Amino acid sequence: MAIARGHIVVDDVLFGEQTELLERVLVLDKKALNDFLLSRDERIESCLVSIARPGDSTRILCVKDVIQPSCKVRGDRLGVGRRHVLENVCVITCGKIVGFQEGIIDMSGSGALYTPFSTTLNVVLDIDVVPGLTPHQHEETVRNGGLAAADFLGKAARSVRPEMMQSFAAQKELPVSPDLPRVVYVYMLLSQGLLHDTYVLGRKAGEGLPRIIDPAMLLDGAITSGNCVSACDKNTTWHHQNNPVLLELYQRHGKDLNFSAVVLTNEPVRLAAKEDGAKKTISLVRELNADGVILSKEGFGNPDADQMLLTRGLEQAGIKLVAITDEFAGSDGSSQSLADSAEEADAVVSVGNANERLLLPPMEQLLGPVSDLDKLAGAWPYSLHEDGSLEVELQAIIGATNELGMQTLSCREV
Repeated sequence: MAIARGHIVVDDVLFGEQTELLERVLVLDKKALNDFLLSRDERIESCLVSIARPGDSTRILCVKDVIQPSCKVRGDRLGVGRRHVLENVCVITCGKIVGFQEGIIDMSGSGALYTPFSTTLNVVLDIDVVPGLTPHQHEETVRNGGLAAADFLGKAARSVRPEMMQSFAAQKELPVSPDLPRVVYVYMLLSQGLLHDTYVLGRKAGEGLPRIIDPAMLLDGAITSGNCVSACDKNTTWHHQNNPVLLELYQRHGKDLNFSAVVLTNEPVRLAAKEDGAKKTISLVRELNADGVILSKEGFGNPDADQMLLTRGLEQAGIKLVAITDEFAGSDGSSQSLADSAEEADAVVSVGNANERLLLPPMEQLLGPVSDLDKLAGAWPYSLHEDGSLEVELQAIIGATNELGMQTLSCREV
């Protein structure tokens, strides 16, 4: 069994009287979407629906999540059947910050260079909730609204013929070559509670992890974001839907490696829970007879300890490991870049220094709550200048140092 993904390319998004796809143009009935969101959740007080296109002089503020619209058109089990995916389109939720860590997306200017979402057609939902909700209820309302809107848009692709099909076999159906190394992907998921959770099959990632999961299920939408970590290394739902590590492992399977398994593991808060999670993860990887491991993570600081516990334990077990992380090395790059380290961490891919400072140009249009700007991680009370320019650290930009490797930063030898 396998999940097939049909890719439907969209060249533009326009408002119209009916939500439908017409010759690579997604026409969106804004009123119908708004009515749908307000009717399904009485906790939503209002929702402003906007479109942000590449090149627009637009800054999207206080972004909660990014979701790719899609529609399951065949199969009633996750990881099996066929899903149609709208390419080049994202649903972006934004709204009042109830924690302190959300991010921005610039659709043009220097800031646009650092986020993949400056190149997508974005349906932006600025959601206000009814008074009196707790922070958890507030976040749940906004994020579930984004998921519902993505499903609403995805249904426009149900009867459209995809331009390209990709099929991803279930793990047990991937042929194994005895001459190639066995590589396991250890996929760390934020699970710290207090608005810092990821959801697997609708449950918080702290429940039932670590575990082995079929990668075909992951490419069929098994993981959704639900956290408020710094924007730069937040794995939005879109990142989970299009995880480049998974896609690369599928592509290289049978060529220069055996893609042996995916192990989901957590990033808890307490040290005892970290040590227990690492121990169980290492045991699972050893049972899989892995020759090598790719280890990604989400967040910084606290999760650095989880990553180093796993790195140390797997390397000491004789399993080669490559870790992906970003750095918080100070604005000049001279500070200690990780909160924890290990001698065994000798193969680490850096995806950038999140403390790098940027001066972003003013934008003609601001979407989202401007009053909450100084609550962004990477911003400060005087980040917004009188001319509308914005001085922030790289960590304020959604996806700038994504630790799945889905970001635009690169390096060159000089």
